[in-house]
Amino acid sequence: MLDTVPLQARFLDHADHYARWTGLAVGVMAAQHLIAMDSDDITMPLVFAITAFGLCAVGGVLLGDALTLRPQEAVRTASLAPRLVRDHVPPRMAPLVLLQAVALVTLLLISAVTASYGTDGNGIRQAGRVVTITCEGMRTSLGPWPGPHYSGPMFLALAIGAPACAWALRRIAHGPGEDQQRRDRAWAITGAWGLLVSSQVMLVVLMMSVALTENACAGRLGALALLVAYPLGLLSLFTFGWSLVTVVAPRAVDDE
Repeated sequence: MLDTVPLQARFLDHADHYARWTGLAVGVMAAQHLIAMDSDDITMPLVFAITAFGLCAVGGVLLGDALTLRPQEAVRTASLAPRLVRDHVPPRMAPLVLLQAVALVTLLLISAVTASYGTDGNGIRQAGRVVTITCEGMRTSLGPWPGPHYSGPMFLALAIGAPACAWALRRIAHGPGEDQQRRDRAWAITGAWGLLVSSQVMLVVLMMSVALTENACAGRLGALALLVAYPLGLLSLFTFGWSLVTVVAPRAVDDE
């Protein structure tokens, strides 16, 4: 009989890699399917696609972390110093991702407050999809605006992803494992959280940019919004690239 133990052992040793890569692949396929769905609103499929990709990436990393083999030591030792989550996550990128998450929530809340009802070119009433400004004495609707109509899926994704990643990081910090293994697992989870946050920040920045640049009447408010949005978008693009590489191969990246 063939001995299948080595093959099974090799598979289990790399099960976390397979789960992370599968999560990314499923996320890409789900995004392609959602972005191609029929809709009278071309923005909503994009919102669903990016949100689904981020959640699939988080799900794949969390599954991979659950499948990671823990070292089976005959005698376990423990340090008297308490383990902290911040000791295992990327010291520079983790605060940056957290800052972008705060910025994303802030942008969505501001957009929800400033959003208004309007009608598109076909006379269809839009609920929370536009922002209304006064242009040459006339009320003008600009969109797509990341108001309540579009921000619902984003808030839902954050509400699911944030507690799940935080719980996983806490479990890594206080659970068994070698230092290198903890580092890899914590960095992969930080990368998945970064994918979810940075992709949504880029989407919100894109929506605001399109809305505020399609009409010359946006004025100083539009210029100020873009002055904040563009650097945040570039920062999120960098974070997205770092997070993607970190999810694929945590040991291949540094925090410089």
